[in-house]
Amino acid sequence: MGTLGDMETWRAKAARENAEWCDLMARSHGCATCFDADAWTSATPTPPGYPDAVTLLPSLDVETLLARIDTSAGCSIKDSFASLDLRADGFRVLFEAEWIVHAGPSATPASADGPWEQVHDDAGLVAWERAWQGGDGPTGLFRSELLDDEMILIAGARRGGSFGAGAIFHRSAAVVGVSNVFGEAASAWSGCLAFAASSFPGMPLVGYERGDDLAQALHHGFEPAGPLRVWVRDG
Repeated sequence: MGTLGDMETWRAKAARENAEWCDLMARSHGCATCFDADAWTSATPTPPGYPDAVTLLPSLDVETLLARIDTSAGCSIKDSFASLDLRADGFRVLFEAEWIVHAGPSATPASADGPWEQVHDDAGLVAWERAWQGGDGPTGLFRSELLDDEMILIAGARRGGSFGAGAIFHRSAAVVGVSNVFGEAASAWSGCLAFAASSFPGMPLVGYERGDDLAQALHHGFEPAGPLRVWVRDG
């Protein structure tokens, strides 16, 4: 039994924070975005790994939603309440996950990777992104302007010149979103919580995870707040 009360309220807060984070990422790539009562949308294709829409209500008009985005191949929709069926519109389920919420960590010991630090410059951002990718692939998904936004903290634990663990923290009006957690799972989550406790004292944390990452988040004190589903349209 959860200790945080109404999980539907938390899921709505988590969905809103995630939409705000997707908006920041999309706009940093020049996308034309919009918030409406039922969903956040981008009229132009979003960066890799980011949806073209995030629903903010469990029930909405699908055709109206689709009319606000580019539905060409690769289009994706984050169905925040796992309440839509988009198969008839040419989409398939890419993955399912669980929203998670933490009441707000108290001070915890730093991870085995050492204390976490905030990334402040372009060189650090490139090193962080390479570590997040596992050392493969191009950099440039996370733009340097994100470092200038006081509501965003990109952080991690350095091992020499590289990062052994890290995460992104985005503060909204009511919660702090935690995403892009990487590193050895147990150490990464403990380090993430320690950094959050010092950087956002008393603020609830939200995010979403699946598989082993979900298990680790729950082990470290998060609670499940309801399922979500990501739909994608193939060519």
